[in-house]
Amino acid sequence: MNALTAPALAARIHPLLPQRDLLGECPLWDVATQSLYWIDGRAQLVHRYWPADGRQQQWALHAHIGSIALCRSGRLLLALEDDFHFLDPDSGQITPMGVQVQHSAERMRLNDGRCDRGGRFVVGSMSMTPQSPTGKLYQLSGDGRLRELDQGFQVANATCFSPNGRWLYFSDSPARQIWRYAYDPATGACGAREAFIDTAALGLAPDGATVDAQGYLWVAMVLNGQLARFTPSGELAATVDFPADAYVTCPAFGGPALQTIYLTSISNSGNLLRSSHPDAGAVFVIDGLAATGLEEARFDDSQSPH
Repeated sequence: MNALTAPALAARIHPLLPQRDLLGECPLWDVATQSLYWIDGRAQLVHRYWPADGRQQQWALHAHIGSIALCRSGRLLLALEDDFHFLDPDSGQITPMGVQVQHSAERMRLNDGRCDRGGRFVVGSMSMTPQSPTGKLYQLSGDGRLRELDQGFQVANATCFSPNGRWLYFSDSPARQIWRYAYDPATGACGAREAFIDTAALGLAPDGATVDAQGYLWVAMVLNGQLARFTPSGELAATVDFPADAYVTCPAFGGPALQTIYLTSISNSGNLLRSSHPDAGAVFVIDGLAATGLEEARFDDSQSPH
């Protein structure tokens, strides 16, 4: 089966808001507040929206934002170009965590990241120099320890974990490969990289991803205009189709029953991707998929001195 022959899922799809992002990424549903966070990395903005009443918040940062994570304290963890900050959504205060990433080359920044089930943040870096696989995969602990898990990537993406936390999924978008790593959520121990899904053979380019309660992997295929659903064993099961030039980027389950998918997209990434499609840059709301997500894991910031 390939992307052309996989069943297309019937779904109800509409844009969340009239606004359009330049580089929408990293949606996160906060179960505690029933609100959605996401970022416009290029515009250096963090967005928040409450679907129940339409309230919105927005925070401007001083650098490109690669990804964010919910914290156990109620704050957000921000992965900026080469360091990490906390954002207090109640006060708007932004506090440096005091952890710096030493990139291995010029024109690099942090990109996609997600929390493991034990409260650590796993984040990858990317190179903005073509055909330069200098990116790395890191694990950040609440006490500020930064560990390198793997290296040799161009654009880190699709970071997420199986429901029991024992598989870490990760991709390099230009390589069109999704890998997995055996992972211990209790200790943070990470095994060797294993081949999992060859998206090149499917004609697909992976971007952000999430996992549902059954262990299916939902991956945004940024160049194809598709949200692809893979079985826990890595077989392509179905797709949700969008205009190819809407450039969908990253999904997250949300809503009161965690049965809605919120999917970010790109209108102008600042380098390779630019679209005049009226829905490019929208956050899409997808209902009717008969799939249920998992509550987002939170970064354990209880040990942070900041």
